Amino acid sequence: MRIDILTLFPGMFRGPFEESIIKRAVERRLVEINIYNFREWATDRHKTVDDYPYGGGAGMVLKPEPLFRAVEAITGLSFWPTPEVPEPKRLVPPDMAIILVSPQGRVFNQQVAGELARLRRLVLICGHYEGFDERVHLHLATDELSIGDYILTGGELPAMVIVDAVVRLVPGVLGAEEAPLEESFSDSLLEYPQYTRPADFRGWKVPEVLLSGHHGRVREWRRKQSLLRTFFRRPDLLEKANLTPGERELIESWRRNPPESPFDP
Repeated sequence: MRIDILTLFPGMFRGPFEESIIKRAVERRLVEINIYNFREWATDRHKTVDDYPYGGGAGMVLKPEPLFRAVEAITGLSFWPTPEVPEPKRLVPPDMAIILVSPQGRVFNQQVAGELARLRRLVLICGHYEGFDERVHLHLATDELSIGDYILTGGELPAMVIVDAVVRLVPGVLGAEEAPLEESFSDSLLEYPQYTRPADFRGWKVPEVLLSGHHGRVREWRRKQSLLRTFFRRPDLLEKANLTPGERELIESWRRNPPESPFDP
């Protein structure tokens, strides 16, 4: 997978992308990550990338010219409309996405990360100021993503979050192929509790079922813990979770008579 990031602050990515899983994925050539300062594609003497909004208002708006020129330069695509192709962004290959990191986008989650991990190429464009000229939304981006309903200084931190979540799902990046499948949100459920040695720490003991060596009972216990934890902490996730009829009956019984604790030893 190739990931291209367009930003005004490329230095922000050096630390996060030079450590841990992302660094190893790049070193093993499972992922290629390129950081570009789209100010380089501004055409005036001052390298201007923003301007005042038409109609007045506070703040500045990112200009379309540098962003279109930058994306065209790094992808080889042309976004000039023609009579034959009035909307050229439709020519973006199906295995590529050009994504605005924007508060207006759909909310990024584990399912979206899985969608993106199946693509060959991502282009992430980090917003700033009062956002993008609307023509960037309409005629350049194929998707828009937000990591939550709050305001950040720019799109760099959300872009880092998106890249981290996507890269770990690229085949071969994690050591165990099943590892990403058992993490929180992979099945629209929160992850079950995890324990390691010692089995007794200050009188707090590991649940007996985890010491039993009975893999079937361990799976059942973990599934129930995931359901319980999700029921208490993120009940909204249960609506889209893939549940068996028996699990749905169990959740309905909890709604009628809630358990005292989100933990069942």
